[in-house]
Amino acid sequence: MQFLILGILLDAPLTLYDVHKRFRAGISLFYAASFGSIQRALRQLESQGWARVDEAAANGRGRKLYRVTAEGRRSWHTWMTSPLTGSDPEPLMLARIHLLGHLPPAERPLCVEVIRTRIAQDQSRLAALAEELDATDVPEAVRELYRFRRATLDYGLRSHGLALSWLDDLDLSA
Repeated sequence: MQFLILGILLDAPLTLYDVHKRFRAGISLFYAASFGSIQRALRQLESQGWARVDEAAANGRGRKLYRVTAEGRRSWHTWMTSPLTGSDPEPLMLARIHLLGHLPPAERPLCVEVIRTRIAQDQSRLAALAEELDATDVPEAVRELYRFRRATLDYGLRSHGLALSWLDDLDLSA
């Protein structure tokens, strides 16, 4: 979440409330974050030196505006071009594509290729599992269980295929 917040802060300096609004306005469709988790992440970004806080007066009240530092920008850039980790790459894929406009146009294909590589690897593993399962003689007593488990695997294969097709269709031109 820290890197997603850094990417959001690349748009403009924002308050905690503004960052939370950005999540609610669309990012939450692919990456859920509570107000408290955003607050903790902003504190961590500040303690790591990846963001700094400026006090700004608004309506007589002090507001904390968070800004990305040069070190934060470098860390975000490294994250954008590093391999996807974790067991569920879809939220990270969507987060990176959501923030892709902050990368220089010449670097966008590298980011997409890193994502594509991970999705293709996962799809290959799913296809191998499907092949193995399809070659297995399923006893009558568990055929109904198998049918729905195989349907779930089919969904994974299709969703990975869709993700790969979607990535291939992205217009990366400047």
